[in-house]
Amino acid sequence: MSSSDPRSSSARFAIVSPALSASIDPLGAELWSLTDAQGRHLMTDADPRWWTGHAPLLFPFVGRSRGDTYRLDGRDWPMPQHGFARRKPFALVEQDDASLLLRLEADSETRAAYPFDFRLDMGFVIDDATLRMTATVTNRGQAAMPFSFGYHPAFAWPLPYGGAAEDHRILFDQPEPAPIRKVGAEPGLIARETFPSPVEGDTLAPTHALFEGDALIWDDLVSRSLLWGVPGQPRLRIAFPDTPWLGLWQKPGAHYLCVEPWAGMADPVGFTGDVWDKPGIMALLPGDSRSFRMDVSLIGD
Repeated sequence: MSSSDPRSSSARFAIVSPALSASIDPLGAELWSLTDAQGRHLMTDADPRWWTGHAPLLFPFVGRSRGDTYRLDGRDWPMPQHGFARRKPFALVEQDDASLLLRLEADSETRAAYPFDFRLDMGFVIDDATLRMTATVTNRGQAAMPFSFGYHPAFAWPLPYGGAAEDHRILFDQPEPAPIRKVGAEPGLIARETFPSPVEGDTLAPTHALFEGDALIWDDLVSRSLLWGVPGQPRLRIAFPDTPWLGLWQKPGAHYLCVEPWAGMADPVGFTGDVWDKPGIMALLPGDSRSFRMDVSLIGD
């Protein structure tokens, strides 16, 4: 936490196992820190020179809507980048030493931007060396609800196990030869053209220069897990079985890499259609729920 951050660490929830400890801020149900048994930090240092975020949740939409508005059935509605959940306090539902459940429900403020009666439950469970996060979106209203969801955690780069930043690798669980997407000429929106994959086989060697044009985006992804770290050293296995797309992002030079599993993405450059026509938008029928899991495991070679 930066010295300028008004939130007190005493307001955060803590869950632990013999192998991992996590703290979660009720504002945005944001994973604030993840440390190993020796207290070594596995997430961002939140240096304010770069980015003070830790792991915001992206809901009800991933990415930016063109003009920070979206159109629903002929009416325009305001929506900040990545939605509003990250700026809303979540209520405690239940907690024990190794698990936590937080909840956000629709209120007058959310309905002014998103006219749906939703519930977003965010669960955290530490099981030995794995932190399991599960977001569950429920439609409590009477009409189909358009939405997308994404995770945005920032992991330490370099991790605290030896090896320089340039020695770190992303190892996908499958080869990833498909072209990728990037941010286009309109800030925060997705370019309509594709770009050659920077992955060689199943391996990406990230550099700060890769992110000078903002995020790298995979919307034709085969893998549902990856390894992050230096081969031969303890690494993080990041699994995302319920999200088909992936973003990687950092501010060049910062000490983190965001590994962002997404179900949805920002508007394409020039998009003027209804939200139902936006790439990645899902329809949740009245009374239905949909869950999105992300597991972070500390593993040795």
